[in-house]
Amino acid sequence: MRSLLEEAAERAIHYLEGLDSRSVAPTPEAVDKLARLNESLAESGVPDETILQVLDELGSPASMAMAGPRFFGFVIGGSQPVTLAANWLAGAWDQNAAFYNVTPAVAQIEQITLRWLIDLFQLPSRSGGAFVTGATMANFSALAAARHSVLAQTGWNVEADGLFGAPPLTVIVGEEAHPSLIKSLGLLGLGRNRLVRVSVDAQGRMLPEAMPEISGPTIVCAQAGNVNTGAFDPFQAICEKAHMQGAWVHVDGAFGLWALTTPSRMHLTAGLTQADSWATDAHKWLNVPYDSELAFVRDADALRAAMAVSAEYLPTASPERNPADFTPELSRRARGVEVWAALKSLGKTGVTEMIERTCRHAGWFADGLQVAGYEVLNEIVLNQVLVSFGGPEITRRVISEIQADGTCWCGGTVWQGKSAMRISVSSWATTEADVEKSLEAMIRIAKKHTR
Repeated sequence: MRSLLEEAAERAIHYLEGLDSRSVAPTPEAVDKLARLNESLAESGVPDETILQVLDELGSPASMAMAGPRFFGFVIGGSQPVTLAANWLAGAWDQNAAFYNVTPAVAQIEQITLRWLIDLFQLPSRSGGAFVTGATMANFSALAAARHSVLAQTGWNVEADGLFGAPPLTVIVGEEAHPSLIKSLGLLGLGRNRLVRVSVDAQGRMLPEAMPEISGPTIVCAQAGNVNTGAFDPFQAICEKAHMQGAWVHVDGAFGLWALTTPSRMHLTAGLTQADSWATDAHKWLNVPYDSELAFVRDADALRAAMAVSAEYLPTASPERNPADFTPELSRRARGVEVWAALKSLGKTGVTEMIERTCRHAGWFADGLQVAGYEVLNEIVLNQVLVSFGGPEITRRVISEIQADGTCWCGGTVWQGKSAMRISVSSWATTEADVEKSLEAMIRIAKKHTR
């Protein structure tokens, strides 16, 4: 076992050390070689060392260098070294992080980490929290608590009696709500087509004056960090209007919630902590390994009522917090360990500096592209940059060539009717030199198509 695990570590280290010098996107040749994996399951197994060799020799070259410093597609951070190391150790522990009595170490680590995060984000101190997979399940968890709470106010027990015959529940979202939020509402049985959609401004911010009158059980979903522009909804006005009528306010803050940690961006978050629930990623701006998302709920009892599980054979009786009482899953890996490691390593000032640094990098991208003559479509308030290189066809060709070039990787989007390239700066590893190197490649390629 020792030699196999040591070899795995060596191969992983070699992979990470080579990210800076390789193409960010895998080459077509590397992707073609994946066909060698497509074989029938053999009658007999092969040596473990051979399996590791095949994975590394075929899988590593065909991977996207998301862990590297010049991947700017989507909103994805790399893994800080200490978080990857903690992930490896937690994987060796192989704990099913469900019950304190069975796995006290990871349950205690998660409880401490939630307390740290609640303090870091300046959320209500008695808020409940959950470690889940991604934005869909974080929104799902928080909105399940919201569904419980607003229906309980009418005397309806949704966990016991379901939605059949329940009082009608209204969900209000902005026109540019993220698809993961919409998916979570569908999973909760609240209906993707039943949503009340509110108009947004030129940056994608919900217009509070366009919100409908609220009556009956209602959930309002706001957004911290528009996935295209980085814009923040006006939480103060939204919360005041919603709470006046007894509605629940949920904030999808997959990456934007981290602005709460930075003095220079704090103005964007005015009123955000007045909401009733929040969702955010750790595998984005905290830069821990996939997958790691968090849900927070002001009323911890509402989250527990929506998620708790019980059975005669389960050791649920404990004076300490059972993680499974707050998550959709019963069986679940101890993903809180690497979040604890990240926060322990960085401290409050380290988190702030990392967020501030990546936001500065986004600003440099925007400035460089504008000086080169290209149109930046959004106000640079956070870590997102939208750039157009001309018409839709030209912009798509430039994006495709930038991706093939391999210096960096950015994705395309269509935002408010305009085709654009989206640059998302989220990695701890990105340096000024990476920004300059990437800008040079972007401008060099764009000039070929826009002379």
